[in-house]
Amino acid sequence: MEVIVTDRTPMKMWVSQPPEPAVRQTLERLGRAPGVVRIAVMPDVHLAAGVSNGVVLATEQLVYPAAVGGDIGCGFATVAFNTAADPLDRRSVAEVVLRVLPQVVPVIRHKRRDGLPELTDEFAAEKLSASELVAKAVRAGRLELGTLGRGNHFLEFQEDDQQRLWLMVHSGSRAMGQHIAGFHGRRATCAGGGLAWLDVDSDEGQAYLCDAAWARAYAAESRRRMLEAAAGVVAEVLDIEPDWAALLNTDHNHVQLERHGDRMLWVHRKGANVAEEGTPNVIPGSMSTHTYHVSGRGEPDSLRSSSHGAGRRLSRSAARAQVRRKDLTRQLASVWIDPHTAGRLVDEAPAAYKDLDVVMRAQRNLVRIVRRLRPVLCYKGL
Repeated sequence: MEVIVTDRTPMKMWVSQPPEPAVRQTLERLGRAPGVVRIAVMPDVHLAAGVSNGVVLATEQLVYPAAVGGDIGCGFATVAFNTAADPLDRRSVAEVVLRVLPQVVPVIRHKRRDGLPELTDEFAAEKLSASELVAKAVRAGRLELGTLGRGNHFLEFQEDDQQRLWLMVHSGSRAMGQHIAGFHGRRATCAGGGLAWLDVDSDEGQAYLCDAAWARAYAAESRRRMLEAAAGVVAEVLDIEPDWAALLNTDHNHVQLERHGDRMLWVHRKGANVAEEGTPNVIPGSMSTHTYHVSGRGEPDSLRSSSHGAGRRLSRSAARAQVRRKDLTRQLASVWIDPHTAGRLVDEAPAAYKDLDVVMRAQRNLVRIVRRLRPVLCYKGL
């Protein structure tokens, strides 16, 4: 653990090597921002606008939308099957699953002719704070609920060390999170460097917290629906059902009020898991590397947080420049993917990510490893 004290804020890092200069600049700027009292940096930290991914910060009175990011509520959901993963080793089965998945888990939006999901209960559109956002939810929110999204979002079938089959999805609040972040970012007080804050006691601050909670609920429901849809494909193709008692659905982009020591703090996590003592979570690597199921250790210095993955080693533009299609094909030789997508996935190549085992060693006092899983079939959106 590395400890840095900026002009105002203590910052503690769990990193295997010093962050690149551009990331360090964003961290130092964050340490000087008004109202920030503590910062923890996870081993998967990498550059992003405003606040880098893999950063946890705590405040007492102010909230920073950029410290949550636009994909509010982005996270993982996973469920096990009471069967071995062997059937998915067969090409004929894998090809059917890869062909049908896009029909039931669209990448961008549902087709209107198929009927659109309703927004009900805790993510009813009317619960949003502004008519502009309500209108977005009625349109984009319904079109995108239960859809995967592009970038590093994915749906994956996995096998654990006991050969048990698991299903995992990584996705968030889709366009709605971006709309909410943009709407409230325009109303926040600028602190410079892509940072802006809202006072939690103001109407604007309360509106953001309400809408961010809406986005978290929306994202969690969206992941649940994708798991159900993908599990339906497995039931049809292989006649097996998931063990829903093993369902885990968590997120790593959020802000919430937590007690740390004798203080109540607004803890912002952007690409960081909750790692409370005994709390289960998921830390994946890349399309060809394993995933870890973990249990939190509740480390106070990390604001009871951990990494949410391996973290990018190369930016998307650098990966597109450096990784060739044949390199990606070789890296994914043991994983079923749609071969037609390979040429357009080089920015998500395993070589673009850090070594997950190195990341795990850097945070060994933050989480306990429960199980390891290898990818069997991966579906990513373009």
